Amino acid sequence: MRQSGCTVLAAAAVVAFGLTGYAQKTTEVHPGKGGSPHVKTVWTVDGANISIEYGRPSVKGRTDAQVMPPGQPWRTGADEATVLTTDKPLKFGSVSLPAGTYTINTQPGDKEWQIIFGKLGKPGQWGIPYNQALEIGRTPITATKTSAPVEQLTISIDDTPKGATLRIEWGGTSARAPFTIG
Repeated sequence: MRQSGCTVLAAAAVVAFGLTGYAQKTTEVHPGKGGSPHVKTVWTVDGANISIEYGRPSVKGRTDAQVMPPGQPWRTGADEATVLTTDKPLKFGSVSLPAGTYTINTQPGDKEWQIIFGKLGKPGQWGIPYNQALEIGRTPITATKTSAPVEQLTISIDDTPKGATLRIEWGGTSARAPFTIG
């Protein structure tokens, strides 16, 4: 009995340490000009080092349509453009991104959302107004209701058996963009 208990504990430790190897690391970059903190979150997924730097605005009692207007691209953050950096190629639907740095915008819709990737025009590039001339491509993503309201914008990556999923949650919405590496 004692030996099987040790085996179970050892297996649990392996699982726990394996999961922490995937865990995201988030650091504060600076306070935003409008009060929203700016963070940089880093992941390693399937050998790719991916980071996203973004402002984290709060809902503050506004509706989803007020903070994420349907049919209009929005910066998916606050202040400076939201920026994704990868050291390996990524593929979101029909959009292929070589290793590099890209802006992320989203366009909410009633039934379908789109994630929009763009070129970074310059470091510190402001997130608005949307500059279509820098757009690289867009692809549909799934948006559903959250189980509970999310006060502060949160962007994360979930590891999956077929790659990963970029998850954007704010207010009552959770938008998911599956992608592959390589």
